[in-house]
Amino acid sequence: MTTLSDYVRKYPAGAQFVISAPMLRMTPQQFDALAVGWVDDGGPGFNVVGMPHRSVVDGEFFISRVNVIRTTAPV
Repeated sequence: MTTLSDYVRKYPAGAQFVISAPMLRMTPQQFDALAVGWVDDGGPGFNVVGMPHRSVVDGEFFISRVNVIRTTAPV
């Protein structure tokens, strides 16, 4: 299984790509817990750009996909 770090490392600095809950084999609830921190502080080797995509689960909105841009920071 590909880890988040492996996935991010595939892209050169400045590349834009998507990270989603299904890609990481997570539920929207699990992914939302991680993504909230990424939106505020950036992730390991990337920054979130644009508005995160949200899904509705049992009447609640959860982040399920984010567009990101690769930074030069180590992963």
